[in-house]
Amino acid sequence: MFRIVGFLLFVLGWASPVLAVLQPTKIFSDHMVLQRDAAVPILGQADVGASVTVAFAGQSVKGKTDKEGRWKVKLDPMKASTAGCSLEISSGDQKITIRDVLVGDVWFAGGQSNMDYKVNGMARRLAEGKALADEANYPAIRHRKVNERNAAVPQSDLNGGSWVVCSPKTVHGFSGVAFVFARRLHLELKIPIGVIDCAWGGTPIEPYVPASAFKGHPTLVKLAALAKAGDFEAIKKMPGGTFVRSPAWLVGAIYNGRIAPVAPYGIRGAIWYQAESNCGKGEDPRDYRFKQRALIEGWRKSFEKPDLPFYFVQLPQWKSYAWTYAREEQLQAMAVDGTGMAVTIDLDNANDIHPPNKIDVGERLARWPLAKIHGKKIPFSGPLFRDAKMRDAEVVVRFDYAKDGLMIGHLEGVGKIIEAKDGALNGFELVGEDGVWHPAQAKVVEQTVLVKSLSVKQPVAVRYACHPEASKEHPWNLYNKAGLPASPFCSDWSKMPYDPAKNP
Repeated sequence: MFRIVGFLLFVLGWASPVLAVLQPTKIFSDHMVLQRDAAVPILGQADVGASVTVAFAGQSVKGKTDKEGRWKVKLDPMKASTAGCSLEISSGDQKITIRDVLVGDVWFAGGQSNMDYKVNGMARRLAEGKALADEANYPAIRHRKVNERNAAVPQSDLNGGSWVVCSPKTVHGFSGVAFVFARRLHLELKIPIGVIDCAWGGTPIEPYVPASAFKGHPTLVKLAALAKAGDFEAIKKMPGGTFVRSPAWLVGAIYNGRIAPVAPYGIRGAIWYQAESNCGKGEDPRDYRFKQRALIEGWRKSFEKPDLPFYFVQLPQWKSYAWTYAREEQLQAMAVDGTGMAVTIDLDNANDIHPPNKIDVGERLARWPLAKIHGKKIPFSGPLFRDAKMRDAEVVVRFDYAKDGLMIGHLEGVGKIIEAKDGALNGFELVGEDGVWHPAQAKVVEQTVLVKSLSVKQPVAVRYACHPEASKEHPWNLYNKAGLPASPFCSDWSKMPYDPAKNP
């Protein structure tokens, strides 16, 4: 009898194979935001050779699975809409409905703990942060946290997670920087904003970059080879090296587990706040610009958007020369087209590596897309060093993004920069041929700064905000008239050779 039943089960199983369950990849779920004004990829899994139909907002598109059961279709470009609609996916007798789907702009947020820092932290430590959270009734802002995961090879799907509608209750779990950024875009553009948050505390840049993008520079090529060999000690010791504290810190590991499963979800651009873990104790921030370039190129390819806008946060003040070098690397990374940098050197961060003021950070970051993508006539950058002219004992420093003039500013709480007409301009230093840097006197003259020091008769270089020690009494305080801070700079980096001993 057992043999007969077994035979019948075998025949029935052979005649009626179990079909693969129809499913989209997990990034597609209730409350999501789809990217406006662009073809929208929708993808997932079903039975091999099956036909799949996706219907949304009057569109119906069909596709077929490949030999591994994967399918991908594209919706035609759509205008922004706050009307929550259902997206239906069907294949044979199987049907999935994704509800409350909006159309707007989607931003991908990456980085480490300061991007991961929650609105809850702002609300607990800042009155302004609590006020923002209390009034965060923005149902057209949606946040999707990508769960922490690393992998040796690119994964096909995420390990859970969901889109969350912004409210005074839910916003506490959102990234502070990303929420402030999204809020500003939403208020200015009057459209839904979605944020896909991939930040992971304590991580260096290398694991966010696809391994295929580690090319074109000796440091990148060597890092990729050492990572493949699993030689953690050699990675630590090489110029431009960092600690590999776990396999999650290796080249491509976070990309494989958390970004590859999302791409090519339609996005408007990316924001990035990272570098702290590339200039920690014993780590070498040199060549960070090339790593960030590889990150941008890798993401642009993965998201099928060659001109993907990429806006990032320059590291704030901290008591380490390594951070000084990292900030210069970040400044130089702006050479990549379609990028922009929010300067934060002026924000009070003297004794807190996780400062609660993510409001100014997010607001400054949002200025870049508002101006560069959406054509808003607003200032979007603080002064950036252009050149320095030596005139005997005096140096004349010129800046970009200072056409309306420069000023000495005073930070009076969140979002409040007050011009200090009688204040002293701090943070400038001069160096002569002896290589010794000395504090200098500096004054603003329209769009320039004049710098001199009684200790340096023949200066050969000038720097600003490069010393690792600032104070509330003597903060870095150069701004343009729009109230945006100047980036730190050194006119000649050969006069500041990297010294690992100064990276405690």
